[in-house]
Amino acid sequence: MITRRLLTIAALALPSAPARAADKVHRLAVQISDDSPDKMNTVLNSVANVARHYAAKGEEIEIKVVAFNAGLNMLRTDRSPVLARLKSVSESLHNVSFEACNNTRENMARAEGKKPEEIPLYSAAKVVPSGVVELLELNEAGWTILRP
Repeated sequence: MITRRLLTIAALALPSAPARAADKVHRLAVQISDDSPDKMNTVLNSVANVARHYAAKGEEIEIKVVAFNAGLNMLRTDRSPVLARLKSVSESLHNVSFEACNNTRENMARAEGKKPEEIPLYSAAKVVPSGVVELLELNEAGWTILRP
């Protein structure tokens, strides 16, 4: 009798599986390492679609776009072929952030005879020491990594 009561109380106290799923924060990191406008648009379209999908379900998602190698050009205000779309996504989807690889920025600056801070990046982009290390650490922290 006591065991049955305890089980009943425990069952009522524990959230159901769907409630736990709804409370989960999904985390997605998307890599861009190509200097291809098509690939950059694919990344931006993917993050917008994923963000809208989870918003429609009432679930939270945090999305980081990590740019390194030639993909850093997506975040460069002086040469991004998708700058208008980047600004639109950044301004309309507050759960999407952008990260720029400092190693790549330094290499680009050296190749162009500039200082790293002279490589103009989109103002909302956060500079991280290494894009690859950032993806590795996000993966180790349980984030899903996507390379479209």
